[in-house]
Amino acid sequence: MKKVVMIIAQDNFRDEELFVPKEILEQSGIEVKIASTSLNPAKGTLGKKAQPDILVKDIDIKDFSALIFVGGGGSSQYWDDPLAHKLIKDALDLERVVAAICIAPVTLARAGILKGRRATVFSSEAALLKAHGANYTGSSVEKDGKIITASGPAAAKEFGEEIVKALK
Repeated sequence: MKKVVMIIAQDNFRDEELFVPKEILEQSGIEVKIASTSLNPAKGTLGKKAQPDILVKDIDIKDFSALIFVGGGGSSQYWDDPLAHKLIKDALDLERVVAAICIAPVTLARAGILKGRRATVFSSEAALLKAHGANYTGSSVEKDGKIITASGPAAAKEFGEEIVKALK
């Protein structure tokens, strides 16, 4: 059974960007673990709660087929996080799927993995992706190799489906 880890902000993650792809992944037989910086229940922008299974610092990327960053205003906490950047680079080195939605693709850009790659992000952050060398497309979902990015809540279903396809 494939296993993925979805990284959320402890506060202000985007509810549908976690729960919609999570449900799609689980319905496809993929085990989903939720990671955050605390094991206390995390609160979404729309008020839903999520119970993290693991701390970000305890993620062993070798145990997972995909590393997924969930968006929402709180996800900016990972933009300049050295640990998040290391996880992203290690995941790509191990040929894992690396995915991010909403403003979370900025974390991938700042980790240096979007240079010369097609990517999308919530439109407010398009300039940040371009500044880090990404080929910003403005699409709802963009896949370039093992990297999948999505533009926001409206793309959550398509984002989840694209991750499932990449893991098959």
